[in-house]
Amino acid sequence: MQQPPFEVFDWHRILIKELPWTFLGEVAFRTVFMFAILLIALTVSGKREVRQLSIYELVLVIGLGSAAGDPMFYDDVPLSSSVVVFVVMMACYKLVTYISDRVKKVRNVLEGKPVYIVEDGRILVNNLDHEDITREELFADLRVQGIRQLGQVQTTILEPNGQISIFQFEGGEVREGLSIMPKKLDERTASLTQPGTYACYTCGHVETYYQPVTAPICRQCGQSDWCPTVK
Repeated sequence: MQQPPFEVFDWHRILIKELPWTFLGEVAFRTVFMFAILLIALTVSGKREVRQLSIYELVLVIGLGSAAGDPMFYDDVPLSSSVVVFVVMMACYKLVTYISDRVKKVRNVLEGKPVYIVEDGRILVNNLDHEDITREELFADLRVQGIRQLGQVQTTILEPNGQISIFQFEGGEVREGLSIMPKKLDERTASLTQPGTYACYTCGHVETYYQPVTAPICRQCGQSDWCPTVK
């Protein structure tokens, strides 16, 4: 069957194509549905995945990016559908942020709460695991701030936006701790052949041993790998 000639700037095709105008209601429903799916997926994925953007802003960027891109490239995507997507996405964004600003429980569920991940030079392993952050990621963030060992760190908090806030001990309060320098971490061992002060490789808890010990168990996290402390 011969195709009808393609007419450039056919405004009916550009705006709605062969679809009925009532299809725009379905577009609005699809947009609300996908907004909710994106919001749920990014909430579950954790803070680090939405770092530097609020979860609402990220959902908006993803949704509007798709809505803006398709009609730019494909002639069979009508502009009117994209306009509806933009309007509905913005309305969902405004509504959800309005509710979140006024209802603390909603805000805590969607954005999360600040989480302590280091206190007094020790890693709070359970909190770190719950937030799906590796020690390597934490150590990298600490090194960027010029920190060499956990004994310098009074408190580290993972903020709802994925950023990490770091509070250090003042000069005289710095204590011995686990080095976070890669080469020092490679010195971990389960057999302490010399008396001395050691830090748990997993959580940074510091213990002093006055005689050689084989595979001592950390009282904080239950692991048995240790590194010599540094100050």
